[in-house]
Amino acid sequence: MSEHGSDRVSSRRSAPRSTTGEPEAGADPRVVERAERDEARLPARVGVIGGGRMGAGIAHAFALAGADVVVVERDEEAAGAASARVLEALRRSVDRGTTSRPINVLAAALTTATDAAAFAGCGLVVEAVPEDRELKVAALSRAERALEAGAVLATNTSSISIDDLAAALERPDRFVGLHFFNPVPASLLVEVVVGAATEDAVADAARSWVEQIGKTAVVVRDAPGFASSRLGVALGLEAIRMVEEGVASPADIDAAMELGYRHPVGPLRTTDLVGLDVRLGIAEELHARLGDRFAPPELLRRMVADGRLGRKTGRGFYEWSE
Repeated sequence: MSEHGSDRVSSRRSAPRSTTGEPEAGADPRVVERAERDEARLPARVGVIGGGRMGAGIAHAFALAGADVVVVERDEEAAGAASARVLEALRRSVDRGTTSRPINVLAAALTTATDAAAFAGCGLVVEAVPEDRELKVAALSRAERALEAGAVLATNTSSISIDDLAAALERPDRFVGLHFFNPVPASLLVEVVVGAATEDAVADAARSWVEQIGKTAVVVRDAPGFASSRLGVALGLEAIRMVEEGVASPADIDAAMELGYRHPVGPLRTTDLVGLDVRLGIAEELHARLGDRFAPPELLRRMVADGRLGRKTGRGFYEWSE
């Protein structure tokens, strides 16, 4: 059991609130304030489900902030690859001087495992598996069973409804969206997505944790595509349609947005970085929920079918080499 997890559970019990979220009559205001401070403190132990590019980036962010981090993967081979990915990112941070902690200390704070039982004692677990509802529900349910009642469970989904995922959980009030952006180390934004059942204290703590790992939180309610995916995909899909129609080259379309609108990265290069398969999955989700304005272009479907997924396969709208 983590030190912070133990404090948080006992504090919550001694600081009861009414159904409106206000302290119950007779609650000591000093106890309530202390409970809220404890809730907002970065957990001493943080778990991550999935150690791919996104999961490794999330683990890297919390490790740099001083948390012990455990990454759980599907098998030993994947766990080893995740460990190597996170350690490489930590070494780069040390080399660049973005942390004063030596690599041996950072490395000692990282563990990998293949069983969700390793999440015992975590105050926060962030799910970062591929964008598939059934896969996420299974991963979240396994993690929830390993956690104490006061721990927070989060999903890194970019488009799946938080309320839909929460419906499969035993403690939906301790569940929240933490939508990180790729690449995590360079990105300054995290969307905190609040479901209908999410406790106010959990949403507040999530915002605080985002700030403590050096990023900016925007808080949005659960809605199709949240804020960033909905706007980003709309722009990306229109850019793909322009390529499909022969309006301009990918490089010129991107330059129009980078130079004309001061976007740091154009919509087609962003699509390559996110992954065309990921963007297609989000578009299909939004198409089903919001209508034809999010219908995926045939060019996007063809490129995904051909394995042209962007940077991760070396070819998308651009040619990539590591």
